[in-house]
Amino acid sequence: MSKIRIAFLGTGGISLKHSRFLKDCPDAEIVGGCDVSEEIVKGLWERTWDGTENAPDPPAFTDIDRMFDQTNPDAVVICTPHTLHYDHCMKAATRGCHILVEKPMVTRAKDAYALHKAVKGNGKTFVIGYNTPCTSEFAYIRNAIRSESLGRLQQVCGFLAQPWLQMLEGSGTWRMDPKLSGGGQAYDSGAHILNSLCWSVEADVAKVQAYVDFCGKAVDVNSNINVLFANGVMASIVISGTSEGMGSHMSFIFSEGRIDVNGWDGAWMKVYDRRTYVKYPKVSDEMNAGEPARNFIEAILGKAEPRTSVENGVVLTELMDAIYESAQTGAISEPRREG
Repeated sequence: MSKIRIAFLGTGGISLKHSRFLKDCPDAEIVGGCDVSEEIVKGLWERTWDGTENAPDPPAFTDIDRMFDQTNPDAVVICTPHTLHYDHCMKAATRGCHILVEKPMVTRAKDAYALHKAVKGNGKTFVIGYNTPCTSEFAYIRNAIRSESLGRLQQVCGFLAQPWLQMLEGSGTWRMDPKLSGGGQAYDSGAHILNSLCWSVEADVAKVQAYVDFCGKAVDVNSNINVLFANGVMASIVISGTSEGMGSHMSFIFSEGRIDVNGWDGAWMKVYDRRTYVKYPKVSDEMNAGEPARNFIEAILGKAEPRTSVENGVVLTELMDAIYESAQTGAISEPRREG
C-alpha cells in the first residue's frame, strides 16, 4: 500500500506533536501545510526535521483550496484556532479526507450535529486529539465502567489546575480572543479533563450547573461545573486557570470501589476494590493506543479502532454549550439536542 498523504491545516503549537510522529511513520508522508503565512508553515517543517540532512521541504500554502488541489491529501491534521475547526473539518470531509482534528472538535452544538451528518458513515476515519482516550489507564477505566467490575459507577470528581492566565496574558494569543477560541480555559486545557469524563461515562449529559470567573478577561478563566448524566452518574469538575501549580486528579467512585487517575494525561492511576488498594491492576501495553496520530494512522490502515469519534465531539460540545448557558443565566441548563 502506498503511503498515506497527509496535509496540515494550522502549523503552530500543537501541530509539532503530530508532525514529529508522522515524519517518522513509515506509512505516512507529509505533503503540505497551510497557515496564515508561509513562514509559519516553514517554521513547522524546520522544527519537525530539526536540521536533519536532506530533510524534505513540503510545500507551504496560505490558501486552503490551493493546498488541497496541489497536494491531493488522503488525510488532514487540523490544528487551527478552535472556532475555525468546523469550517476546516467540513472542507476536509467534502474533499474525502480522513480527519484528525485537535480538541475541541467544534465550539457550537449545532456545528457538531452538522459535522456528524457530514462524516458519519462516509468510510473515512475521524479522530479528535484528546490526551487520555489512547492511554491504557483510561481504557482500563472505561472497561471497569462497562463491565461493572467495581460495581456501578455513581460519582466522578476532579480538577485541572494550570497557570493558564499567567502564561497567556499579554501574549496576544488567539486563545484569549473569544471569536477564535470559542471560550477560555474550560474550552482549552479544560477540554481534556471534561472529555476524560464524557469519554469514560459514555452517556448523554442531562443537566448542568456551572459557575465561571472571567477574572476581568474576555474569556472564562476559572470554572466549577456540576453534571448529571442521563444514566444517573453525577460529576463535579473544577478547572483553574490561575493556579501556580500544574496538576490534575479525577476520582471515579463506584458502588464497590474507586479509581483515582490523572485526568490530564493518565500518567498515573490507583485502583481500590471496595476498601482495598489493588497493587497490580490489569493494565497492559496492548491497551495503549499511543499518540493520537498513531491511532489515526492505524485506524486508517484498519489495524486499530479509532479511540475517539465525532460522537465524542458532539457530547463534549453539548456539555460546553450547557456550561456557558448555565454560567450566564445562573440556572440549571439542559442540552437541547437536534431532533
